[in-house]
Amino acid sequence: MPADTMPANTATSAVADDQIARKWQWFVALGIVLIVLGVAAWLDVVSVTLATTIVVGAMLLAGGVFQIIHAFMTRGWRGFVFGLLSGLLYAAGGLLIMREPVHGAVVLTLILAALIVAGGVVRVVLALRHRALRAWPLILVSGVASVVVGFLLYTNLPWSGLWVLGTLIAIELLVQGGGWLYFGIALRFAGRSAAR
Repeated sequence: MPADTMPANTATSAVADDQIARKWQWFVALGIVLIVLGVAAWLDVVSVTLATTIVVGAMLLAGGVFQIIHAFMTRGWRGFVFGLLSGLLYAAGGLLIMREPVHGAVVLTLILAALIVAGGVVRVVLALRHRALRAWPLILVSGVASVVVGFLLYTNLPWSGLWVLGTLIAIELLVQGGGWLYFGIALRFAGRSAAR
């Protein structure tokens, strides 16, 4: 279809795609940086876990402070006491986690293990209820695997608390970096083939 007879949306999309394809180096650079950060995190997962725990504590503290401020700014509201207590609880939890990041990491890992087990149980129940679907055994296996992983994290506490969060962050950085690197390289080759 000639360019002058293309629909406006298609032409706009093609121009935008062409402009993005010319910036392929930035996607490659982002991917490389994230991969390097992921490798660095992988080499010292304990430090990354503790740093992550401190950041979570700081976010809880900030959230608690804002809830306390909000409670006093809306003092006439019937939820004042609940808002104030909730803010105090958040702030206290954040301070405790920041003061004792090792214990905080263990608590966060315990919560993560509980969530993984709960998600696994839900998938097992769904698989057993929907045995008419062809994929039900795969859902069942993934659910059982999640239950086992969550149980293993729980039984290996407190040691698992020192490496789980850091390992998950390292994996996330590596996967995301690999995705952006691949996307940038794909854009490079797409730009070359479009130029021919």
